[in-house]
Amino acid sequence: MEIKRRPFQGVLNILSFNRHFYVGGLAVMAVLFASRLYVNWPPMTFELVVIAFLYGLTMPLIVSAWVYDFSGYYNFHWLTPLIHNDSVAQIVNINAGFDETSFIIKHRFPSASLQVFDFYNADRHTEPAIKRARKVSLVYPNTKQITSGVIPVADKSIDIVFLLSAVHEIRSNDEKVQFLKECYRICKPNGKVIMVEHLRDVPNFLAFSIGFTHFFSRATWKAAFEQAGFSTFRETKFTPFMSVFNCTP
Repeated sequence: MEIKRRPFQGVLNILSFNRHFYVGGLAVMAVLFASRLYVNWPPMTFELVVIAFLYGLTMPLIVSAWVYDFSGYYNFHWLTPLIHNDSVAQIVNINAGFDETSFIIKHRFPSASLQVFDFYNADRHTEPAIKRARKVSLVYPNTKQITSGVIPVADKSIDIVFLLSAVHEIRSNDEKVQFLKECYRICKPNGKVIMVEHLRDVPNFLAFSIGFTHFFSRATWKAAFEQAGFSTFRETKFTPFMSVFNCTP
């Protein structure tokens, strides 16, 4: 399977999956300009409103291009300081219905056994973007559909559990903690959960404005991992907008 990404694939995905947002934004812009026929806008006020709308529409695309297309995120070089390939035999990769990483992970760890699970639940995980993403997602062979509360893997058997830009789709904190308890259960004592997420913080507010509420804060994630039983919760930054969490039982 080809693992090389197309130019601007990340930003094109954002446009495609969130097209309802961009169509709505362009419609508001059209109404805004049409209103000048009937409303005597103060020039500076109108210009500020237009700039704010353009910022809200374009900044998420600029940041997404940086993170997903130009930062090397999908090269997995950021993983090198965290993992030594020769110590990895069993890997689990869990997604929320959109899988861009399993083939890359297998290429990165060719001798390891990789199991892939999808916890997407249409009744609970209702974001329009993830529904659209599922329609075009690659499916790794033998990917299994699961519920977020049960991962069908033996206790203490996995070296790495990858949670890559997926777990924020679990909106309920109780469901999140139960899911992480399952990740804790299947990890070897010296295993790791590697989670990558945007955070609900200042850089992501500047990038996504109100859209940053789709993510969770570092404090929320730390509390959830601690409730699930993890003893370590280490964060490193991959660009100002993405955090890599390295958590061990």
